[in-house]
Amino acid sequence: MSNKVEVVICLGSSCFARGNKTTLKVIDKYIKDNNLQDKIFFHGGHCFGRCAEGPVIKIDDTIHTGVNEFNIIEILNSKFKK
Repeated sequence: MSNKVEVVICLGSSCFARGNKTTLKVIDKYIKDNNLQDKIFFHGGHCFGRCAEGPVIKIDDTIHTGVNEFNIIEILNSKFKK
């Protein structure tokens, strides 16, 4: 796993209610569509303590706030389609 990029989506109630339920599906589809299963360790996590800025995801050590089903594609493209 150490050579994989870790993508953690907040599954805390605030982020989940604000849209991470949909964002989770978008990320999962992105990983499959771009054949990144061997490059990404994608999983859920609990609260990052930034609820007011949510929805939140973390890619490696970078926390992204205000994530939604639309801007997550830009975030992922900037990481994986350099």
